[in-house]
Amino acid sequence: MVARTYSATLVGVNAVEIEIESHDGGGNPKMLIVGLPDASVKESRERVTAAIQSSGFMMNDGVTTVNLAPADFKKEGPGFDLPIAISLVAHRSRIPIPVLSETAMIGELALNGELRPVRGLLAVALEARAKGRKRLLVPKRAAVEASVVAGIDIIGVANLREAVDFLKSDLEIAPEPCRAAEFFAAASHYDIDFCDVKGQGDAKRAIEVAVAGGHNILMIGPPGTGKSMIAKRIATIMPAMSEEEAIETTKIHSAAGLLTESNAFVGTRPFRSPHHTISDAGLLGGGSNPGPGEVSLAHNGVLFLDELPEFRRSTLEVLRQPLEDGKVTISRAAGTVTFPAQFMLVAAMNPCQCGFYGDLKRECRCSPPMIQKYRQRISGPLLDRIDLHVDVPLVDYKALSSAETGESSQAIRERVETARVLQRERFAKHAGVHTNSAMTPRLIKKHCELDAAASAQLEHAMGQMNLSARAHDRILKVARTLADLGGSAHITENHIFEAIGYRTLDRNFWA
Repeated sequence: MVARTYSATLVGVNAVEIEIESHDGGGNPKMLIVGLPDASVKESRERVTAAIQSSGFMMNDGVTTVNLAPADFKKEGPGFDLPIAISLVAHRSRIPIPVLSETAMIGELALNGELRPVRGLLAVALEARAKGRKRLLVPKRAAVEASVVAGIDIIGVANLREAVDFLKSDLEIAPEPCRAAEFFAAASHYDIDFCDVKGQGDAKRAIEVAVAGGHNILMIGPPGTGKSMIAKRIATIMPAMSEEEAIETTKIHSAAGLLTESNAFVGTRPFRSPHHTISDAGLLGGGSNPGPGEVSLAHNGVLFLDELPEFRRSTLEVLRQPLEDGKVTISRAAGTVTFPAQFMLVAAMNPCQCGFYGDLKRECRCSPPMIQKYRQRISGPLLDRIDLHVDVPLVDYKALSSAETGESSQAIRERVETARVLQRERFAKHAGVHTNSAMTPRLIKKHCELDAAASAQLEHAMGQMNLSARAHDRILKVARTLADLGGSAHITENHIFEAIGYRTLDRNFWA
C-alpha cells in the first residue's frame, strides 16, 4: 500500500511543495528514504521510528520505502518528520485519503512524539494555500507564526498522537484565527523618536531628504556626535509598512529562524546593524543551503553600517549588486537562489582613524598618509552609490542641555509621505520604480529637466569636482526629491545647489 502526505521545503525565503510517499513491503525490517534527502532528513528514520512507537502506533514489520518527490530536488531540514510519520501510520490508523490530500504538514518530532517548531512556517503556509490545501498542520508552539496567512486553516498540534486523532476526526482542534490585522496593529509602533535628537539640524534635513527619495546616505563625524542615535530613528520617519510588506518581511525573518512565539510578526521597518567583522556570506547570504543575509533581513527597512571603513573591502564590494538591483542572487552547484534586498543603506564613519580630524577642540593624532589610507578603504564605486554625504559635528553644551524637544518623527514622516505620494503617482506606469532613487536614465531625462541656470550650476560642479556620470545622475535624483519636498513641479537652481552640497565630500573630503 502507498500513502501520500504533503509538506514543503525552503528554497531561499520561499517554499516548494514536496510530496511524501511511503510503501510497505516484505523482508527484513528497515526504512529507506529516497528522493535526494540531506543528512537531517536521513536521520529522521530514527526520530520517526521512536516517535511512532512512543505514541502507541505500530510500524511495518518489513521494508518501508519513503520517497520525497520531486526526486531530483534536494530536501533539507527536520520538518519532514511529521509528514513521514503520518504517511507510515495512515493505513493502520485508517486516516481517510481525501483528508490527507487536503492537508499539508510540517514539524520536527521528538523521540517521545512531541512536535518541535521549524523555521520558515510562514512561507510553507503561503505555499500550501497556493497549492489549494485546505489546512496546514504545524507544531502548536509555532502555530501563531503561520496564523497571519488567510485562506487556509492553521492547525496547531502538540504531538504525533494529536495529529493522527485530528486527521481521523477523533479529536476536534479549532483552527488558529487569522491574526494578520491584529499583529500588524500591535507591532507597527516604535519605542524611539526623532525628537530625542538634540541639535544636528543639517543632518536631520539630509536624513529627511534621503528617506523621502529612498536614497542612501553616509554620515561623517567624530565619536559621540549622535550618528548611531540618528540612524536608529530613521525607520521611524519612513512610510508605515503596508500589510503586504509586513508579511513579506516577516517571511524573510521566518526563513532565517528569527521569529519567536512572543515576536511572531514584523510590523515595523527592520533596522539591521551588523558588526564590521561580518563575513561576505553573513552580509549577502549563503551557506550550503543558502539562507538570507543581513541585506535581505533589512528588506523594506534600513541597513546601518557603522564604522564603514572598518569593514573588509571585499565585504563592502558585495553590496553593489543589491544596491543596484534590489535583490541578491546566490549560485550554487544545486541551483540559484534569489533573495529580496530592497533597503536603505545608512553608513557612518569617523573622519580619520583617531576620529578627530577637523575637530576644532581636540587634536588629531593621524598623519596625512594615515588619514588618506583610512579613507581609501572605501572604494569610489561604492561611494558613488551613496547619494548623500553629510557632516555630523559635535553638539555644543547649550543645545544638549536645552529643554526644548526636536521635531517629532510623526511630523517628519508626514512630509516624507507627501513626497512619496508624488513619486508613486509619477511612476505609476513604471513597474519596479517607486521612488526617485530607482529612476532609470530614461526616467531621469524625462522627470529631471533643468533650466539654463540649474544646468549651468551642475555643469560647473561636474568640472570642479571631477564627478562621475553616476554621481551626475544621483545629483539629479536628489534634486528631484528636494523639489518634491518643496512642492515644486520643476527642479530649480536652489535644488541643484543643495543636492551638490551633499556631494561636496567628493572634492573636499576624499581628495
